[in-house]
Amino acid sequence: MPKNTEFEESLTMTIKKIDTTSPEAQSADLVAGNIEQLKALFPELITEGAGGVAVNVDVLKALVGDATVTDADEKYGLNWHGKRRARQLALTPSTGTLRPCPEDSVDWDTTQNLMIEGDNLEVLKLLQKSYASKVKLIYIDPPYNTGKDFVYPDNFQDNIKNYLELTGQIEGGEKISSNTEASGRFHTDWLNMMYPRLKLARNLLREDGVILLSIDEHEITNLRSVMDEAFGEENFLSCLTWEKGRKNDAKFFSNGHEYVLVYAKSQSYLREQKTLWREEKPGARDIWNKYLELRVQHGIQDNLIEEGLQAWYSDLPKAHPAKKWSRYKRVDQNGPWRDRDISWPGGGGPRYDVLHPVTNQPCVVPEAGWRYSSSDEMQRQIKLGLVEFRQDHTEPPFRKAHIRPIPQELDSDSSTDVDAPEEPADIEDEEEFATQVRGSYFSCTGSLATTN
Repeated sequence: MPKNTEFEESLTMTIKKIDTTSPEAQSADLVAGNIEQLKALFPELITEGAGGVAVNVDVLKALVGDATVTDADEKYGLNWHGKRRARQLALTPSTGTLRPCPEDSVDWDTTQNLMIEGDNLEVLKLLQKSYASKVKLIYIDPPYNTGKDFVYPDNFQDNIKNYLELTGQIEGGEKISSNTEASGRFHTDWLNMMYPRLKLARNLLREDGVILLSIDEHEITNLRSVMDEAFGEENFLSCLTWEKGRKNDAKFFSNGHEYVLVYAKSQSYLREQKTLWREEKPGARDIWNKYLELRVQHGIQDNLIEEGLQAWYSDLPKAHPAKKWSRYKRVDQNGPWRDRDISWPGGGGPRYDVLHPVTNQPCVVPEAGWRYSSSDEMQRQIKLGLVEFRQDHTEPPFRKAHIRPIPQELDSDSSTDVDAPEEPADIEDEEEFATQVRGSYFSCTGSLATTN
């Protein structure tokens, strides 16, 4: 090798450009890491405060055994930062006004409907003067707070412009933002948005008014709590479940359902009025109308009405919806009825003497026991005309079920009338009812609440 030979070595490196907005360009969020570690160890320690995520100092003291912690300030209830202001928002007068839009309307002079476009909190305030205590049914489909929902800032300055920007109808102004869990105010922001609107909605309802609210698992607990406060826990009517279909990509369980909370303005008033909600069977109205026609024709002669009703059933086309309810062929002063088993569902029911009105002998007790929990309740049902005796005491009587149930049929001290499964003869009825509900869930529920 020659003495003067030189060696050269080169090294080439490629450095990827990192955008300043990329997470890789940011330092680790130590605060977020601390929060996650605390959550993992002590979930009850983390709460929401004015500035976002906060530590409940009293809980921390209790966890480390601090003896200075007392229960003097503890009380049951749902509390969050901003609740006082949210309550005040409902009491603040509106500065807006409703502007008619005949040019954008259909049948302006004759329509019976009203659609209002605008910020819903402002609109609820504007409706108070004309519609307070006049509304029978309110249905609300609020944001579900999934992290992608729109959150109302309740900023009423330049109201119309603000509304148009927030609904995406014009560009510019504040950017629409989601209520993300990372904000640290995930539930607080949602509760501050909902609370004043629920308070105002209650003011619009009549004494027999009802409100329905759709929600899913993200806020069902908080919505139930805030509704208990705004409407009163005693006015809770039901939490309905709506099966909406399932996905097969869930890691654990597939949540294929949502909920509808139902609250009354005054459940006690509904009870005083003997309000009864029942879905009318397909064809039931035709049966009822035929019964009324026969009642006018034959007066109090129930036997002739029954003959006419049975003949009418026989002449109906096979596909007629009333054909399947032909078991409602007996009649009394409350309309067409059918017989129902009077034994206790599932067996093990009460046993006591029920005297036959003709033989004055105790009727045979059903093997499963009587449907009604006491002899007094049985006698009450008999006096109401809802128990039908057979020819003699050798067979148990049966109870009546009317095509249009009367309140007394369900006003029983036996919880089995509501909670227990019906006897096999009623399975067809129940399946038909379930099909109706699945087919038209929301309109069906709403119509039940507004029939009277």
